[in-house]
Amino acid sequence: MSQELIIGCGEWGFRELPMEEHFEISQQFGFKFLEFGIGGGQVGRLPEEPSAEDISNFKKLAETYEIECPFCCLENDFTLVDPQVHERMVEKTLKQIQVAKDCGATHVRLFAGFTPAEEITEEIWERMIDAFKRTHDLCESLELTIAIETHGKIIEGDQGEAIHVHTVSTSPEWLERLLQELPETVGFNYDPGNLKAVNPDDRTYLLDLLDSRINYCHLKDWTRRGDGWEAVAIGDDDLDYDELIEKMSFRGVYLIEYEPIVDLEDGIRRSLEYLRSATDGFSFEVRE
Repeated sequence: MSQELIIGCGEWGFRELPMEEHFEISQQFGFKFLEFGIGGGQVGRLPEEPSAEDISNFKKLAETYEIECPFCCLENDFTLVDPQVHERMVEKTLKQIQVAKDCGATHVRLFAGFTPAEEITEEIWERMIDAFKRTHDLCESLELTIAIETHGKIIEGDQGEAIHVHTVSTSPEWLERLLQELPETVGFNYDPGNLKAVNPDDRTYLLDLLDSRINYCHLKDWTRRGDGWEAVAIGDDDLDYDELIEKMSFRGVYLIEYEPIVDLEDGIRRSLEYLRSATDGFSFEVRE
């Protein structure tokens, strides 16, 4: 008997579309789960400091389209060099975690930060760990779960390509330390596409290291372009999600995160077609 995969839709590709269009497109594809974001200045996200009306309108959309939104993305960086700027970042994140709860989220996607791994000092590290402990304490009180995304620092190349550089959430050495020093209830948003782009020679995508702590998952891929990478749909390049999902212990909602905005709907469609054809031994259903 095949195992059933729960497939939802990630939010980053919707970043330039009004919020209701996220729900309209997701409904067309039959998704029952949709990721949403707060802050970052994107049209497709709730504002940095959402009002009660913003929150109410968002919840009405979810109710109207009968789509659940348990996964919330925040734009934070806990590896900032300036201590005062860092503290303001933590305070903003704490406020947005409360908003995520008010919107009905159960999981909050956070970043560790985008300072390159080779530039991390003990001082930066200790501030980052303290920030996660503070956010974890709040999340625990609100019955929310933290998921740290595996994400490198991205530098734009001469041809517009994305050059990925290791951060503490992609470097195996720093990740091992994160796993040791953070509370066990702090999990990870496993994004093997990002791990591929920062270290294409590692075909394990650090699953052996992270498997037991995965509580959130993005599905995407990257293809070579110039000196870096271009985001593509799963199935457009060589990341074998059939093999990877078979090895994963995680069986929560897998979120298709198609990043390009120029062919968003087609990219989501290609991703779904890939899952249907490539995930041997698995089945999934979306709303008819």
